[in-house]
Amino acid sequence: MEPVITQFVRDPNSFTLEFYLQHGGYDGLRKALAQTPAQVIEAVKASGLRGRGGAGFPAGMKWQFVPKDSPRPKYICCNADESEPGTFKDHVIMERYPHLLLEGCAIGCYAIGAKVAYIYIRGEFYHVQQVLEFAIQEAHAKGYLGKNIFGSLFDCEIFVHRGAGAYEAGEESALLESLEGKRAQPRLRPPFPAVVGLYGCPTAINNVETLANVPLIMTNGAEWYASVGPEKNTGPKLYCVSGHVKRPGVFEAPMKVTLRELIYDYAGGMRDGRQLKAVIPGGSSTPVLLPDQIDAQASFDGLAKAGSMLGSAAIIVMDDTTCMVWAAENLLHFYRHESCGKCTPCREGTDWLYKVLRRLERGEGRMADLDLLLDVSNNIGGKTLCPFGDAAVAPVLSTIAKFRAEYEAHIREGCCPLPAPWRTGTGAVAGH
Repeated sequence: MEPVITQFVRDPNSFTLEFYLQHGGYDGLRKALAQTPAQVIEAVKASGLRGRGGAGFPAGMKWQFVPKDSPRPKYICCNADESEPGTFKDHVIMERYPHLLLEGCAIGCYAIGAKVAYIYIRGEFYHVQQVLEFAIQEAHAKGYLGKNIFGSLFDCEIFVHRGAGAYEAGEESALLESLEGKRAQPRLRPPFPAVVGLYGCPTAINNVETLANVPLIMTNGAEWYASVGPEKNTGPKLYCVSGHVKRPGVFEAPMKVTLRELIYDYAGGMRDGRQLKAVIPGGSSTPVLLPDQIDAQASFDGLAKAGSMLGSAAIIVMDDTTCMVWAAENLLHFYRHESCGKCTPCREGTDWLYKVLRRLERGEGRMADLDLLLDVSNNIGGKTLCPFGDAAVAPVLSTIAKFRAEYEAHIREGCCPLPAPWRTGTGAVAGH
């Protein structure tokens, strides 16, 4: 299948309104405004579009949960925080084809009865903010945003909000807190954002890639969209492949594609002729898979059957020079730093996990540390207000489950058992 979302991103002018209009831009919005909001929601539901941010919840159903008779304003919030390690697909859409996202936001607003959409971008995305704001100005000047769009009496404004660069702000209720000027910490739910969201008003929160798919559904039809990919895993999908591959990057494919195809066909195979050791298929918060599991479909259901998750579709490839204890330690260094501190198990437990892993890496570990890591992880997972706790323990639980011998070798030998190139920093990952 030829790329649909990313087909024009290599063109130097793809970020401009003129280029977007030359390639059917805003036709989806025009078609949506010729229907009722309920019909737009039904089309998105019929397409089978599932959220591309990690959870895979049906987008049309999320819109349907927003109450139609609420007297309060309604909002669309686009989650562009993209803070999951290994993820960089949303950045490509916003930087190279921003009007696709703006059109998706406008259609979403019309569908749920909102007049305002907020794009919440990661704090480090300063350049992306400039690109988005330029695109909004272009669309506003030509009447694709603002008052009475296409003479339909539909008004829509889109604003960009740059957050403080917190991983936790990627969680939808913490994102809302940050938008309201508070610290990015999760809310107790229920009530859910669809009923009590931004400023206490009904709110639909969708990922960048999710909203970028909506104009495709409006333009080409729900039936076409549903025909792309396997059942319940429909539509084109963007995959971020990084790590020890020859051609890391963002690749678009239907979700019938396998991990093996993404690694060896799309990304060119393993770098330097090394052997594949492990794959994290959906961002750092998803369980590791082994080489004999990479024939799994890179879909929501396919990776669930394999014992992992599609998540944000950030495929991190590791070769046989990778120390899995170091990999877990490296990720826990990130998670302990990014914990928002609201929940005690996460705030205290992530730091504890990191210290134990660090002890193993220094050659000071004990066999009892393996049970301690599992015990601490089990006291974090499922015991926090948001999924951050589950994300933080995934690297520990999955690497111990599949590479326990490597952990034990660290303890027995008092050092990393991998060959000298790894330890001296001349191998695949320097500085170990």
